[in-house]
Amino acid sequence: MLYLPGVSRGDALIAAAAVAASVAPMLVPYPRAWWAVALAVLGAAPVLWRRTHLVAAGLVAGAATTALALSQSALAHPVLPFLPYGPLICTYTFAAQAPPAWRPIGVAGLAAGVTASLVLPHESLDTSRAVFTSFVAAYALGASTRARRAQREADRERARRLAEERAAAVAEERTRIARDMHDIVTHSVGLMMVQAEAGPLAVRTHPARAEAAFEAIADAGRDAVGQLRAILGTLRGPGGPDPRPGALPGLDALPDLADRTRRAGVAVTVEEHGTRRPVPPAVGVAAYRIVQESLTNVLRHAEVPAALVRLAWEPRTLTVEVTDGAGDRQGRHRRVGRTGPGRAVPWPGGTGTPPPAGTVTGTVTGTVTGTATGTATGTVTGTATGAAATDRPWRGRRAGRGEGRREEYHGGHGIIGMRERAAACGGTLTVDPRGFTVTAVLPLA
Repeated sequence: MLYLPGVSRGDALIAAAAVAASVAPMLVPYPRAWWAVALAVLGAAPVLWRRTHLVAAGLVAGAATTALALSQSALAHPVLPFLPYGPLICTYTFAAQAPPAWRPIGVAGLAAGVTASLVLPHESLDTSRAVFTSFVAAYALGASTRARRAQREADRERARRLAEERAAAVAEERTRIARDMHDIVTHSVGLMMVQAEAGPLAVRTHPARAEAAFEAIADAGRDAVGQLRAILGTLRGPGGPDPRPGALPGLDALPDLADRTRRAGVAVTVEEHGTRRPVPPAVGVAAYRIVQESLTNVLRHAEVPAALVRLAWEPRTLTVEVTDGAGDRQGRHRRVGRTGPGRAVPWPGGTGTPPPAGTVTGTVTGTVTGTATGTATGTVTGTATGAAATDRPWRGRRAGRGEGRREEYHGGHGIIGMRERAAACGGTLTVDPRGFTVTAVLPLA
């Protein structure tokens, strides 16, 4: 088969059919002049290139057809009325593919050519009506094809956008679940670890405190399990149970959070200024998680076991502020990074290498179990001012074991997660450069 660049097999078949239908009246029942046959071929053959050279193909086909119509009087046997197949096909393609700017020009040229082909040879009214109707129908079919193609493109674009939005929603939901899992696990497990480490010491020295420590472990575990179930409920399959209403914590759960943190040894003070108002669920969860993560950081890393949680209600915003007990009131620094032998980090009372575990520097007030001669070793209970603030029993236990253990802080995603939570509901979050204060401003609407 002859190969023509830019011409498909379907277009070749359409062009062949148009040429055959146009030439047949020139040969049957009486052969016409060769030039009439040539004009008939020129009136149909350009259909081959209508997709790549539409304007040129339409002009050639239209001119040839008009010339053939005007030359009927020169033929011994005039051609019986027939449809101009080439121009009709080009009209359909023009209506389906032409840019909007070209359409008025094409319609004007088409009308002029058809009028000249019918009026000048004095065609009958029936012939004129049939030809005009055929061109109008061809243009209407082309316009309908263009509209259907545009609708399909719009549907594909809509489907693509929906797929992108669905993927973004899935990614956002995964990020939200990851933040929730991080907050629940770090806070609850941190509380349980602190109480578990304090338990053996409390059993030996304060049995009543030991019972409270174990109760705190159980409470933290139950709370974590409940929240994890609520989060995992969002991953249920079709037909699974709906999450319990109110399963995710909000502002109403802050008192319980403060109580659990107090039982872990952190003196938590909650202040609320202004008139409390209903908040969107996302804002309530964000406020709770920000406070939870901040208290977890205080529990794990602050030198002074105290925190102030402040809620300030404004007309359009809720400000959540968490400040640890050290603040900058005494110029102390939060212990950051990893501490260990020979590693210089800021520590209360100075800089340089902190004292090894088992050493209390400064003035000790309270009860020292063991021998204290300048350096207190053993188990320290009560309150120690200086390097070891041992009003939290686990610190005294760690210091007295003499195993060279250090508290380690591995950088995580806590602050990043808090910022993401605030941003997700249209708010902002700032952290004091020294890490003592976390402030979130959340919108109420």
